[in-house]
Amino acid sequence: MDNLFIASLAATWLILFYHVILTIGGYRHFVKTLTSVEPDLELSEYPMVTVLIPAHNEEMVIGRTVDAMARLIYPQDRLEIIVVNDCSTDRTGKILAEKCAKYPQLKVVTLAPPLGAKGKSNALNNGLKASKGDYIVVYDADNTPERRAVLYLVHAILQDEKLGAVVGKFRTRNKEASLLTRFINVETLSFQWLLQAGRCHFFGITTIPGTNFIIRRSLLDSMGGWNVNALTEDTELTIRIYDSGYRIFWLPHAVTWEQEPETLRVWLKQRTRWAQGNMWIIGQYLFKLFTLRDLRISADIIYFTFTYFVFFVAIIVSDLIFILGILGLTQLTVSGPFNIIWLLAYALFIVETYISLSLERGEGNGKNLALTALMYFTYSQLWIILVFRASYLLLKRKLQKDSGFHWYKTERSAL
Repeated sequence: MDNLFIASLAATWLILFYHVILTIGGYRHFVKTLTSVEPDLELSEYPMVTVLIPAHNEEMVIGRTVDAMARLIYPQDRLEIIVVNDCSTDRTGKILAEKCAKYPQLKVVTLAPPLGAKGKSNALNNGLKASKGDYIVVYDADNTPERRAVLYLVHAILQDEKLGAVVGKFRTRNKEASLLTRFINVETLSFQWLLQAGRCHFFGITTIPGTNFIIRRSLLDSMGGWNVNALTEDTELTIRIYDSGYRIFWLPHAVTWEQEPETLRVWLKQRTRWAQGNMWIIGQYLFKLFTLRDLRISADIIYFTFTYFVFFVAIIVSDLIFILGILGLTQLTVSGPFNIIWLLAYALFIVETYISLSLERGEGNGKNLALTALMYFTYSQLWIILVFRASYLLLKRKLQKDSGFHWYKTERSAL
């Protein structure tokens, strides 16, 4: 029992120290990008850009999203907006027809079985076939990007021919809807300023989040588009971009606003899919690490593996020892200042998260500090349930030899 406890403690602190490094990197990336793009930038030449929006039963949000795309600051004759209406059974099609009459740059690609109903990757691939842009920008159907978002993305990718993609920042539009959305707001900002910005600064690694990013059309074509077999098509696309010899950059100036789950049921379904997708990525690439062209992405896959397996087991072991100790069923014989070590780990979690929040205007406040302290014991612990649930569903899928893919859509609500 003592050895298990010490091993779990070591694994936990290894993650914490790595996140300390990323926190420093996130801050340095923040300072670096403060003056990297001029607010009123004009390009000498505007390439043809296609905005792709996959949509399946999105009547709650699609009208507002299209309106936001039409307001983008970019030459209208160089901007094409394509919504892929994939087998929607609600009013999505009707709303898009009304918007087409209003916005000449809007084009709707309608999919029906058997061509449609095969998931986001399939929808994006069909949209790509109908597009004319030299650069492709992707937004989810609930996104409302700020007016200069696409302009910032285009400018950034034009600066370096080895940039295969540029990823913008996403913010939570409905963060005040519930305690859950407040937690999600803290989580997403921390993820972006810590994992995205920190990894980008120190290691040149950025993960595509599935929305608010631009990618070269030529690169997409050479890779064969999106992988229809990937549950998290964004992470899988990230690996192939690096393996093709390109890099990805995280640009906080390009901002979009999105709607997050407001109920635990919707959140659990969404995050379970993400966990399944990340585990699928590990299964696909873990034993191919040394065949990948860029060793940095190999190191990132090892980090994913450590997080979903080693760190996960460490947390389970630590929690079990804690519970068994309270019940008097076990007792550690190894001595040490473990209460202090635990308190230090808790404090480090709060400090790392709060620093990342303080890099976002209006978020470094006492309310979010209190939420972060509470988050450790509540929201963060739900990750254990997610990994268990995702592991079970992946095993069930494998045993049933289920290779069919379909839409895993996050339910929206009217705002």
